[in-house]
Amino acid sequence: MKKQLIIITLLFLLIASSFIGITSAADDDLTLAQQYAPILYFVADEKCYPVDVSYFIDNSFLYQQGNPIPISEQPTADMIATFTSTTEIYYLDNQLGTVNEGDDGIETAYQSQMSTNYKIYARVDNAQGIIQYWFFYVFNNGDLNRHEGDWEMIQIYLYNGEPAQVMCSQHHGGQRAVWAQVDRDGDHPRIYVARGSHANYLRSYSGKLGIASDVVGNNGKTIQTADYLEILTTQPWLSFAGHWGWVGESDAAAVESSVLGNAGPEGPQFREDGLMWTSPLSWGAGLFQTNDMMFLAEWLLYNFVMIFLICVVIAVLVLAFRLYRRYKRHGLGPRFFAFLYIDGFNSKSIGNILCMVGVVIAFLGLFYPWYTVTTTITIPDYATQGTMNMITIDGIHGFQVTLPNSNGPTPLGNFALPFSTLVGIGLIFLILGSIGLSKSRKAGIKYLGRGIGLLLPFIIIIIVLMSLGAILPLLAPSNLPADFNVFQTINTISSSPFNGQQTVTLADVSGSVSLEWGFGVGIYLMLIAAIILIMAGLLEIVAHASFFDEREWVPLPKVKKEKEPKKPKPPKEKDIFPTEEEVKK
Repeated sequence: MKKQLIIITLLFLLIASSFIGITSAADDDLTLAQQYAPILYFVADEKCYPVDVSYFIDNSFLYQQGNPIPISEQPTADMIATFTSTTEIYYLDNQLGTVNEGDDGIETAYQSQMSTNYKIYARVDNAQGIIQYWFFYVFNNGDLNRHEGDWEMIQIYLYNGEPAQVMCSQHHGGQRAVWAQVDRDGDHPRIYVARGSHANYLRSYSGKLGIASDVVGNNGKTIQTADYLEILTTQPWLSFAGHWGWVGESDAAAVESSVLGNAGPEGPQFREDGLMWTSPLSWGAGLFQTNDMMFLAEWLLYNFVMIFLICVVIAVLVLAFRLYRRYKRHGLGPRFFAFLYIDGFNSKSIGNILCMVGVVIAFLGLFYPWYTVTTTITIPDYATQGTMNMITIDGIHGFQVTLPNSNGPTPLGNFALPFSTLVGIGLIFLILGSIGLSKSRKAGIKYLGRGIGLLLPFIIIIIVLMSLGAILPLLAPSNLPADFNVFQTINTISSSPFNGQQTVTLADVSGSVSLEWGFGVGIYLMLIAAIILIMAGLLEIVAHASFFDEREWVPLPKVKKEKEPKKPKPPKEKDIFPTEEEVKK
């Protein structure tokens, strides 16, 4: 009996010590995770924030791809933990809404129920010196993709126990920076979350240059994640190999939704083929290494409108001064604007008519695409098709390259400069600058200069496209997922930028992508406007005409001021009273 009691006591002590050890290790991990927990900054109109996955599970049905009948209408974390197969695709479909445009049911329900209940999952890998912070959002409403569920992550790499690098997920890529470059509050990195897509950035002015055209800022909610941490240890849902969001009722819908970016993501252990979980350092090494010059370029681009407006205000003041001086010298004429002097069939009148036509056409060109590479995804086995834009260049959104692949649209590069603002302001200054011009030659020079300026977008696009094949491989992350040789395709476009077609295969889904590229309506309108303005300028220069008779300007004569007579100096004392010598005499 004593022997049995001793054995039971020893077993109890062993179990208790193990439990204490596990608890102690978990407490240590939580303390370490709290020490470096990031601070999340959101844009003012963000609709979704990091939430407990149980909220998503409770509002979802569990499906198997290709079967419209749900496996379970009340799944639990323990239940989905048993679906660990990566060959058969399962997914959780949120019943509060869909991914269709205009359906904001999931976001609306979340805002009414859970918008202030935050949860951040932390994972500490002491062996690799990695702390990961995982964020789950109930909906992704980004510019490139729209899907249920969204898993994003940042990780901190500790070298010899000290923070060395921060690595942020952004769509299928991301960026990394050394600890000294990270904007932080003490040991807490400041992370700026893109609106809708929830990509993580290291500066509040990022997103306009680089991977995708994300909207980033710090004018919305701020979440101190250290207050909402839960250590990822024994959560059963970690082993769920399915998708956290709708994939498709049929196989055809599933393939199309994956390629077009409407399929829900896989969980932390399975993101990027499991690389983010099993080999976080390898995943981080493939991210774009940012630098101070990149931050400066992003700041300038983010504040471009403000800087440009300051320059415009200065230019307006200079123009106003010149117009005032023009008015004082010879008046502004009866019609004010030079292009309004139309009187008969002559070079001067035709040139002014062409000027007005060219300005109108140029303004129209600002609102149409300048260049597009359209991709059509075809899956023959399922007779389904979908379309998306691989390259877009226009006056409003700038330049963007997006790669279609089986994991959804993958952004390769972006330069979100509002070219339309530059061109539009230039056209406005052409109109204002024509006020008070009395000679057709002066007006012609302005028309000619603006016409040449409108050729610049076309020239710049040609130069960019021809050099794209050499530039993109240098900027793209090394772990870029792709189902076809995208750089070979880019080289084809670079070698024949004006127009063309090509068909490439998607290896994973036995489909194909047909590409068609060429200049859009917008750039053709800009070219037509440029030619018309150049013709208008040449006609005005050749005309050598006067729009109106200048008022004779006679400068006021300079009136010389007469010098005032000098006041006599008061007599000195010696001049009034005689000296002693003079008295003796």
